[in-house]
Amino acid sequence: MAGISLKRLESLSLRELALILQNDTKDRKLRNVTVTEVRITNDLSYMTIYYTCLFHGEREGAAQALEHSKGYLRKELAARIKARKMPELIFKYDEALEYGNHMNDLISSLNIKHDEEA
Repeated sequence: MAGISLKRLESLSLRELALILQNDTKDRKLRNVTVTEVRITNDLSYMTIYYTCLFHGEREGAAQALEHSKGYLRKELAARIKARKMPELIFKYDEALEYGNHMNDLISSLNIKHDEEA
């Protein structure tokens, strides 16, 4: 990991973690998880992984599955990016997509009301 910029390490981790979740996990709940962003602290002690779920009602199950397989994911990721010291993994649900959909619905409802008044 020495000599690699932080942004490049984040990008590499995102790609490899997505591949691990899609191809190498046995838990079906993890196969429906999409990694949207990875952020690593400057001292390489924590890696925050933002994710969304393919289906709307799977948020809690995916969170539990990710926490349960945290050790496996950390070990696999360390092997793939050839890291001697692997940051602690922190999983956070990415609410940006839901927020964007909510804003889109609000804008659409305003347009409908505007069209009805005209």
